[in-house]
Amino acid sequence: MNERLKKQIEFILELDKMKNLYRQTYVLHEERKENDAEHSWHLAVMAFILAEHSNYGIDPVKVMKMVLIHDVVEIDAGDTYCYDTEANKSKAEREEKAAHRIFGLLPVDQYREFYGLWREFEVSQTKEARFAAVLDRLQPLLLNYTKNGISWQEHGIHKEQVVARNKEYFSESDGIAELITSILDDAEEKGWLKT
Repeated sequence: MNERLKKQIEFILELDKMKNLYRQTYVLHEERKENDAEHSWHLAVMAFILAEHSNYGIDPVKVMKMVLIHDVVEIDAGDTYCYDTEANKSKAEREEKAAHRIFGLLPVDQYREFYGLWREFEVSQTKEARFAAVLDRLQPLLLNYTKNGISWQEHGIHKEQVVARNKEYFSESDGIAELITSILDDAEEKGWLKT
């Protein structure tokens, strides 16, 4: 096997660890939490389907690439719950270190591309990165809401926390912003989110 293919296969096998990284979001049709691989796949499908709802005309393939690799760093850094204030203090440092190690398994050109996409997602300045961030927030919100706010209730999450996590990205899609607002209002009314 040539060296390039060997590195690519090593990276591909490393990604299998994502199947054992569990998040706080429950899957809909079982009583278990989703893993990072399921989450990333779901976001990639959403990118393809929902691209037309971007206010800015995005490249859906670039968004799909971003969301497929955005959580790869959690292989080393672990999944940090978005509402865990303490764990979020060290998240950037842990994930940066993980990005260099994991993407470093790839050949140099692919390392640069994947690391660049990951950094673009993290910095969240381009229209593709911002739309990817919208999807990363919408997917667990949809699952949680459809499952009667189970994770919100387990963690005692307030509506204001969820609004604060999402409102920065409302300008990316009027339709998705309207959907999120409607979901959060209904969840509050049903008592699934604290007021």
